[in-house]
Amino acid sequence: MQDITLLVMAAGMGSRYGGLKQLDNVGPSGETIIDYSVYDAMRTGFRKVVFIIREDIEKEFKSKITDKYSGSIQVDFAFQDVNDLPKNFTAPLDREKPWGTGHAILSARGLINSPFIVINGDDFYGLDTYQVIYDYYKNGGNDFSMVAFQLGKTLSEFGSVKRGLCTVKNKRLQTVVETGDLEKSLTGIKSDRDIKLNGSEPVSMNVWGFTPKIFTYLNSMFNDFLTSNVEEPTSEFLIPTVVNSLISSNEEKVRVLNTESSWFGVTYKKDRDYVRKRLKRLVDDKVYPKKLFV
Repeated sequence: MQDITLLVMAAGMGSRYGGLKQLDNVGPSGETIIDYSVYDAMRTGFRKVVFIIREDIEKEFKSKITDKYSGSIQVDFAFQDVNDLPKNFTAPLDREKPWGTGHAILSARGLINSPFIVINGDDFYGLDTYQVIYDYYKNGGNDFSMVAFQLGKTLSEFGSVKRGLCTVKNKRLQTVVETGDLEKSLTGIKSDRDIKLNGSEPVSMNVWGFTPKIFTYLNSMFNDFLTSNVEEPTSEFLIPTVVNSLISSNEEKVRVLNTESSWFGVTYKKDRDYVRKRLKRLVDDKVYPKKLFV
């Protein structure tokens, strides 16, 4: 079996959070959420991790996060840059925000040549998440894949969120619909769509499994995206859009893998104390050691 790579998207700006949340110390011994992700991936069997970051945070990122992994797992870096565009396109001068998750993955095209798992750098997914998707490829899975969480286990206590609501049939993903303004209400869960939600619905939290042929699709589709959107300062080339297109055109099938894990992350500044308490509880319950990397 080929080695499976963990690809961590950590180049986001953190506009709602107010800073670089991927560098925030939230564990009892100063760990970041990324530290827990890498620790769980290593326990599962991953031997290589690639971080997608902005070049301007490389030094701080290495000193605060990846230097401690030395000797434990192979580490590489891909840099997401707004100017990393096909030859016939130029980024507008007022473009500050990266081009989105599809472009982020594309930035790692020269570093990966085997199946890989994509995650957000500021989300805690739990060991089972890595186990189910690692096992899928370890046992010969060839399709693209996605780990589905239950909507009710992914909400924030401190404000509304966006989630990719999924339609699934026979363990195959049919659609991912970006749904906003999701938060708990007296009658269930409300959103920006006229639908009833009870919290059991499957959602995507950006845990995707791909083979290297995704880079060919991304190259082509990013060109198409730029043709229509290059002058839009906040437009984003997003993975759910790519996946929906590949499914609807019957070019690819996407296997849905379910997890009972509870997601948590730091969308808002107030989420940080909640995350700290959750991690402390997991350490107290011996799910994780007090210090992950000695």
